[in-house]
Amino acid sequence: MEYRVEQLAAACDVSVDTIRFYQAKGLLPPPRRSGRVALYSKDHAERIRRIRALQGKGLTLQAVARVVSGRLAKPDQDLAAAVASAQTDGDPEEFITLDELAERSGVPAPLLASIEREGLPIGRSIDGQTRYAASDAELVRTGLRLLSAGLPLGELIALARAQHDATRSIAEEAVRLFDEYVRTPIKRAASSDEEAAAKLVAAFGDLLPAVTALVAQHFRRVLLQVAEEHIERTGDAAEIAATREQARRRPAGYLEAAWPAE
Repeated sequence: MEYRVEQLAAACDVSVDTIRFYQAKGLLPPPRRSGRVALYSKDHAERIRRIRALQGKGLTLQAVARVVSGRLAKPDQDLAAAVASAQTDGDPEEFITLDELAERSGVPAPLLASIEREGLPIGRSIDGQTRYAASDAELVRTGLRLLSAGLPLGELIALARAQHDATRSIAEEAVRLFDEYVRTPIKRAASSDEEAAAKLVAAFGDLLPAVTALVAQHFRRVLLQVAEEHIERTGDAAEIAATREQARRRPAGYLEAAWPAE
């Protein structure tokens, strides 16, 4: 059976633009040509369904391309899926447009677009179009609260950009350490791809909350320390006492969450 592009799109429940995007990314082999008409086979349909299934697990198109070309082994496929799942706490991600994000967050779409132009990407590319996670609305609302408190937009964006760059640098080093001291030894020692996949996913699940808790707690501690130092230089007695009290507190169970009891 052969399909014209519109028929293939209908059979796979995708848009024609999505098929053409997959072709442009090298995810689909070229169709057969009959004159000026492009004809697709059942193999194209099966490839599209596989791509959609891999995307449904949360794999990026780059990872999908490596899977369908045979360049990403099963252990790393499962690890990539676990990483993607962790971004949404295991729930299926809902993607929305910029206008929908603006409506849900209460922040005008032009302002959101301006923030992204300043080097703070909020959205991600889905089948060649920029889409936003529904959970991004809460992040945007949090930023809006900072603006409402009186922080200037330009300075807040500069601070966020600096934080993003520093955090990415730290994250890249953390991933390098995981790759060198966890992923590589597990793959070498495992007796099968299935064993390696299970151990990699388990290791990632154990280490992610630990690293997240430690980084969050350390940032909170340093932030409060700097605030305390500043208040002690410039504040009155009541401000100093309140800042010291806050600095002594610790989010309940932050380490317990990182390392659950056996």
